[in-house]
Amino acid sequence: MSIDVFNLSKQFGSFTALHDVSLQVNSGELLALLGPSGSGKTTLLRVIAGLETADSGQVLFHGEDATDQHVRDRQVGFVFQHYALFRNMTIFDNVAFGLNVRPKKFRPSKEEIRERVMKLLHLVQLDWLADRYPHQLSGGQRQRIALARALAVEPKVLLLDEPFGALDAKVRKELRSWLRRLHDDMHITSVFVTHDQEEALEVADRVVVMNEGRIEQIGTPDEVYEQPVNPFVYEFLGNVNLFHSRLHRGRAWIGGIEVDAPEHADAEELAAVAYVRPHEIEVERTADGEGTLAAQVMHILSVGPIVRLELIRDNDETKHPIQVEISKERFRALQLVKGDKVYIKPRRLNLFPNHGISRLTH
Repeated sequence: MSIDVFNLSKQFGSFTALHDVSLQVNSGELLALLGPSGSGKTTLLRVIAGLETADSGQVLFHGEDATDQHVRDRQVGFVFQHYALFRNMTIFDNVAFGLNVRPKKFRPSKEEIRERVMKLLHLVQLDWLADRYPHQLSGGQRQRIALARALAVEPKVLLLDEPFGALDAKVRKELRSWLRRLHDDMHITSVFVTHDQEEALEVADRVVVMNEGRIEQIGTPDEVYEQPVNPFVYEFLGNVNLFHSRLHRGRAWIGGIEVDAPEHADAEELAAVAYVRPHEIEVERTADGEGTLAAQVMHILSVGPIVRLELIRDNDETKHPIQVEISKERFRALQLVKGDKVYIKPRRLNLFPNHGISRLTH
């Protein structure tokens, strides 16, 4: 089941939640709507589900106009952040609920309902908890039951609104992997909302990055992370260092470093900002010819196999720290301690002219 969204706009009073949003979700795809709070991702999901009505625009399911369809006619399964399980019902009855409340002529037999529910509980690996109640389950187990309940009515589209947001980090990571495997088995068209960059990049086939009611970029996880189209996407997807720069006819100057910038061959003395991710900076004990910046080690933090360094460039009056990530093996080889002088060089950077810079506001 494909989903097509054309020119959706939605206002809540003076607040613009969606501004002329268009999007295509391919059949069988797992798509992530990613963005900060207030970016419009949940509103877009609710409009697709039929839980909100757009002020203008269209929603098509498999080429058919569903814009004015009631939510019950869209054959959509919805999973909320806070489970929304019925506390007075067993796990079995929770999953069976959507089937039991169907009009009699559309309701499966009791035997069919039992078979479908037990099959789904087995699919989410919780069939042994069929007779328990929600309060007897962990948060991760309750969320899997909520997903099974959404799947019980055999939806053509599965929509998930920050499904793991209420869980702790370890359980969230486990359920992300589990959801990806489940989707690969079922191939149901799925759209999920998240503000967690790692979650979107790890789980989704494609990522839609949203900001202030607009779509900033759509692409595979690798595309949006490795080839961000603007500063907002660059800053939102992981940690990044910003260096003031200037461009002139395909060359860029960043401190004492001069680099090629062929994509800006027509630039004439243009101010720019260079973006470099922490793991894309080399650290040396000695200056390796030209093209390095001198800095001092201010803080060292070891996190598993990664060591994070906080550096301050020499003669930097702003004292703005540079974040660097190196392997623990490299850190041991350098034998760094706080206060050491080092030389750094970006392996890779992206340049954006200063005009039109979009910055995160939170």
